[in-house]
Amino acid sequence: MAVDLHIHSIFSDGTLTPEQIVGVALAKDLTAIALADHDSVGGVASADQAAAGSGLLVLPAVEISTTRAGADVHILGYFIDAQDAHLLEKLRVIRQARLQRAREIADKLAKLGIVIDFEKLVEESGPDSLGRPHIATRLVKEGHTSTAREAFASYLGRGRAAYVERYRLTPVEAIESVIAAGGLPVLAHPRVDGAERWIDELMNHGLQGLEAYHVVHSPAQARHYVSVAEQRGLLVTGGSDSHGPEGPVPVEIGAVDVPDESAQRLLEWAQRHQPAGAK
Repeated sequence: MAVDLHIHSIFSDGTLTPEQIVGVALAKDLTAIALADHDSVGGVASADQAAAGSGLLVLPAVEISTTRAGADVHILGYFIDAQDAHLLEKLRVIRQARLQRAREIADKLAKLGIVIDFEKLVEESGPDSLGRPHIATRLVKEGHTSTAREAFASYLGRGRAAYVERYRLTPVEAIESVIAAGGLPVLAHPRVDGAERWIDELMNHGLQGLEAYHVVHSPAQARHYVSVAEQRGLLVTGGSDSHGPEGPVPVEIGAVDVPDESAQRLLEWAQRHQPAGAK
């Protein structure tokens, strides 16, 4: 099995449609993928439909953005019910807060004498996925900065003049929402922002997996997180975290080697906990 269990589409901050992602996965002979958009399950049905009859397994998933002690902590939810009302409401609130934050950033930029075309910004990014990277791109396109990096350094980064704090759930709230939707909660890329320090605490609230294989993890770090997971009885997952060829960090789908065993154990979990929905 060649798998990629962490991919983003245009339903969050990716640059490929769910259908295009399925096409790439099939071209690369992948056997399973997970569409794990940020705070959205809008692309899951489209990906599943595009893969119908192909033999490619599409795992329903989501990546929920949360904050703990000022640090970003991302919770992946696998095998969630994409129609679960409680989960959908949580995600709707997050997305609405993201749009409001963008408006506040635009207002702060305007006070600095930098007026951006907000309607064009929403049109290009979509209201559900609008974030600082999209605003940075708009600043470059309109000639206010030379690069996105400059946009963050001058205006959008934490502590800069146009920065606005973002509303997020806590990791515990995200885990509880995933479990309530029948899913498997996994800590994404634990090296990022030092999220590893929260593993034991989050296990007390239902965390069941760890994303060991990830584009930011070196082979040695991946082995470390596999060991951490094994010591704690957690499942191991992995994926490219691809946002498409035009993403902020271009990473190809399938670029991270995820052992067959990881996907197999996830499927076994689904068979035990969701026999009616397992494929």
